[in-house]
Amino acid sequence: MTSNHTDCHYCLQSLRGRKYALREENAYCVRCYDSLFANSCEECKQPIECDSKDLAYKGRHWHEACFKCAKCNRSLVEKPFAAKDELLLCTGCYSDEYSSKCFHCQRTIMPGSRKMEFKGSSWHESCFVCQHCRQPLGTKPLITKDNENYCVPCYEKQFAHHCYSCKKVITSGGVTYHDQPWHKECFLCAGCKAQLSGQRFISKDEYPYCEDCFGKLHAKKCAACKKPITALGGAKFVSFEERQWHEECFNCAKCSVPLADLGFLTQGNDVICHRCGSA
Repeated sequence: MTSNHTDCHYCLQSLRGRKYALREENAYCVRCYDSLFANSCEECKQPIECDSKDLAYKGRHWHEACFKCAKCNRSLVEKPFAAKDELLLCTGCYSDEYSSKCFHCQRTIMPGSRKMEFKGSSWHESCFVCQHCRQPLGTKPLITKDNENYCVPCYEKQFAHHCYSCKKVITSGGVTYHDQPWHKECFLCAGCKAQLSGQRFISKDEYPYCEDCFGKLHAKKCAACKKPITALGGAKFVSFEERQWHEECFNCAKCSVPLADLGFLTQGNDVICHRCGSA
């Protein structure tokens, strides 16, 4: 280098006919520049002199000859590489040691390539596709069936049930009633329209009813207490000559003794025990 600078800014020796380096518009002889400003090589720990190529990565520096894979020692100059625990590795060594395997093709997902994550597994972007139409899923909504992924339109065409009530697709959950699928929010009491999913209900003429509506609309009334007999939950009742009683209401009209497991007599509209009938 030649310029108008005549002396080294640090040692003040003449630079005429000598190589020098500039820093912040000041000229330094090579020896002073290297001792003052040269970076230390991460590999060999020696200064990277001004006449050597200084390769830098994230604030660290290497001689060109020292910039190599920590495992196989191949040069990384002008080649793709990856860093792991402060070590530089060529893509091949990094893949062998650390790269994920694609859940679909079981091949290594190379550093720098786009990786999709789903349910704890990794995929190549090109492998993460709808099982039916083979279009990339990317970040689109998807549905999994039998360990295969489908875009929502394909899943609905191939597998989804349609609600018996509203005829729309059931994408998750649902209720089955009389072998027909229903949305939970569509499975309502035929009387009061309250949701029945997770509730006890009674069927009548293929329609579901909550206990209250069934009792009001369809249940027979107890001849004694006049309340509906629903038989919900296995409740027992007694029937005699077109009349019905709750089992606990089927008592002697005179002495109130339970008659469910005993013989009884009729007296007008009343049922009585044999003892009261013979009195």
